[in-house]
Amino acid sequence: MRSVLYSLALPLAAAAIAVSPPVHPSPEGKGTGRWADAYASARRLVRQMTLEEKANLTRGFTRGDNVCAGNTGSVPRLGWPGMCLHDAGNGVRATDMVSSYPAGLHVGASWDKNLTYQRGVYMGKEFRAKGVNIALGPNAGPLGRTPLGGRNWEGFSVDPYLSGQLNAETITGYQDAGVIANLKHFIGNEQETYRRPYFGVEAASSNIDDRTLHEYYLWPFMDGVQAGAASIMCSYNRVNNTYSCENSRLINGVLKGELAFDGFVMLDWNAQHNLDSANAGLDMVMPLGGSWGQNLTQAVRNGSVSESRVTDMATRILAAWYLVGQDSPDFPPPGVGMKNLTQPHDPVDARVPASKPVLLAGAVAGHVLVKNALVEDTRRALPFAARPAMLSVFGYDASVPPTKNTDALFQLGYMSSQEMGQAVLGTARHFDQAARGGTIVVGGRAGANAPPYISDPLSAIQRRAAVDGTWVNWDLTSPDPDVNGASSACLVFINAMATEGWDRDGLHDDASDALVLRVAAKCANTVVVVHAAGIRLVDRWIEHPNVTAAVLAHLPGQDSGAALVRLLYGDDNFSGRLPYTLARNESDYSVYAPCGRGRDNTTSPQCDYTEGVYLDYRAFDARNVTPRYEFGFGLSYTTFDYSALSLAPEAGLCASAGNGTADLWATLARVEATVTNSGAVAGDEVAQLYLGIPDSPPKQLRGFEKVPLRPGESATVRFELTRRDLSVWDVTGQRWVVQAGTYPVYVGASSRDVRLTGTLVVVEGASA
Repeated sequence: MRSVLYSLALPLAAAAIAVSPPVHPSPEGKGTGRWADAYASARRLVRQMTLEEKANLTRGFTRGDNVCAGNTGSVPRLGWPGMCLHDAGNGVRATDMVSSYPAGLHVGASWDKNLTYQRGVYMGKEFRAKGVNIALGPNAGPLGRTPLGGRNWEGFSVDPYLSGQLNAETITGYQDAGVIANLKHFIGNEQETYRRPYFGVEAASSNIDDRTLHEYYLWPFMDGVQAGAASIMCSYNRVNNTYSCENSRLINGVLKGELAFDGFVMLDWNAQHNLDSANAGLDMVMPLGGSWGQNLTQAVRNGSVSESRVTDMATRILAAWYLVGQDSPDFPPPGVGMKNLTQPHDPVDARVPASKPVLLAGAVAGHVLVKNALVEDTRRALPFAARPAMLSVFGYDASVPPTKNTDALFQLGYMSSQEMGQAVLGTARHFDQAARGGTIVVGGRAGANAPPYISDPLSAIQRRAAVDGTWVNWDLTSPDPDVNGASSACLVFINAMATEGWDRDGLHDDASDALVLRVAAKCANTVVVVHAAGIRLVDRWIEHPNVTAAVLAHLPGQDSGAALVRLLYGDDNFSGRLPYTLARNESDYSVYAPCGRGRDNTTSPQCDYTEGVYLDYRAFDARNVTPRYEFGFGLSYTTFDYSALSLAPEAGLCASAGNGTADLWATLARVEATVTNSGAVAGDEVAQLYLGIPDSPPKQLRGFEKVPLRPGESATVRFELTRRDLSVWDVTGQRWVVQAGTYPVYVGASSRDVRLTGTLVVVEGASA
């Protein structure tokens, strides 16, 4: 039967009455399935602990022997060593002898589940070698509600399905390597503006209706829990006017209730506001005890918090430790490789030789070719012809930054530490959208680390030129450089920076766009490369006839230049696809600016998510707005054909309501198609499946497969559609429901490049 739903077209009730109703008590961890053995071990150990020892597991302490972002208490009497918690999103932060992997956004642009898993494994091995028990990632929030979000680059995609799949692969990789994944930030943490309370102003309240919460923002967290995430971090912001880390509706009701999450919930740093957060489901406080500590044991004794709640906190934490095998005698002591780098120390080299191909392949895979025009009416601008005679390189983003530090963003020379400190408050401060100190390989602050080296574009081009005998010109500082008229091609390198602490001021900068236009006016074969920590508009110059090619290079990590050169010369083929929609104008996005920006007369900023699930390509499709480049778009040096669509429901499709979380993962339909490389060179195609669900956006991503194909080779791509994939959230019944109706199926190369169509029909009646 059809569900009764709140209309997404209608605004929410007034923000003043947006509330998050309390849900108590906090569910105890069940410890079933994959958790069974870990819970059995945890319960045995917890039974031997005093109340004070159990409480000691749940709070943070400062330790002088390491620079971990957080350290838990230990239980020396029972030999439990405590745990080190540490960032970041693309490698181990604030230390030496580690690797810098491609950032989350770059991984999202790869659409590559296998590479994402491998990245997770090798990153996890480096955290483990440094004695880090809990890696503070991956990132399912922010999802990218506003394209100006300062931390969007830490996540994989604005689309919840793509984000969920890649979060799940990363979590599995981390935990297979023996490190606890910490999926963050739960939930509605979609902007840096007013992200935290300060000077009497509350943090912004993300006012989200129940259907939007489940179908959009919760979606990737569901994938993370299904993948076995051992911990989840609650966020700084409020949700429906209750702070996330004391929001019992979200933690007790949704996360530990609906999703049956058996791991532990920890807060973002210093995000606790009162002791009642324990009853709301919070299990661990960082970086210090805050109002936890002795107050928690006193609260048990005065009856305001039950001892069973503290026992459950400790059990969940220890179960996570056992789940990933950290009881192994060869697991390093907490923080052993996280020494203060300003002091004499013997560095722990955490790098794994086998990770080198993964680092380079990951850097290659996230580059997206969006334009590749004909030059001289004979060939396309890319790949370069063999051994080009002369190349000219322009732009501040082409060379390595002049300074290096082990913290970000000022690790790359773009900001002072004083400026970074000022950003913490989330006040209305600004920075240049272009990081003019050199090429960027990652965004800023907690989601970033320092690379062992940076392969920058100019150096990589020069190394290739030395082999080929190519003459290279470069001018990286002039806003209007001279161009040698004999240049085979001119490359212009620009970027767009973003960082935790600030939301971006815009999606382009005039000076960088002007540089592109000035070079293009003098060079008939101008190739533009944009390293970007988020969406970066290109319409100021993309249609210029002399701009023959454009590459969105995102944030490739330490092997940035080497990866780019392999693509420019055709050693590798472009296989990246956009994990977001690139608009023609800022006004094309259904949500653009962070809420509260420019309004300094409130002490309780409100963010009403009235757009519901209509964000990015879903909104572009619903409003019939033509983007510059659609979600899922990306060019290749070859071409691909699609054929032989096949749809096979599993035992028929009947309208029904799910019978619990596990039931949501049952396969209801299978879709197959044949993809053929019809071009002259090898390449990887990303076949994408979109589904039209009744009373929902026209298309929603529900499957993707990346397949390598030699010229003339074909492969069958297979997609499984689960009950969740076909469901909507029934607000009245508080359950997932498959509605009766027609479900169009679209298979193709992007959200708008549809090659094959079919239909699934769901009929009324009992589920088969």
